[in-house]
Amino acid sequence: MPNIIFIQPDKSEQHISVTSGTSVKDGAVDNSVVGIDANCGGSCACATCHIYIAPEWVGKIEGAEEEENDLLDSATNVQDNSRLSCQIVMTDAMDGLKVYVPVSA
Repeated sequence: MPNIIFIQPDKSEQHISVTSGTSVKDGAVDNSVVGIDANCGGSCACATCHIYIAPEWVGKIEGAEEEENDLLDSATNVQDNSRLSCQIVMTDAMDGLKVYVPVSA
């Protein structure tokens, strides 16, 4: 089972394990990660699951599709490493993925 490390704005960390095929958003919601609201339920319609991918992971996961980029254009505090956690599906190769929860997530 791959692990995800969520880093909060105060630098506290929450480590969770998910089954391969689970979205980062579902893992966050199932484990009550603070700041990942996912109001739309993971349908890429609200940006309340916005996260930052750790720099060392940016090139290791697939990039965002056009729909996700369009939604990120309307989100707050967007950076080059911004993603919607509902659009990232975990694989065993992504074990140890590190993501940051934005202040306004």
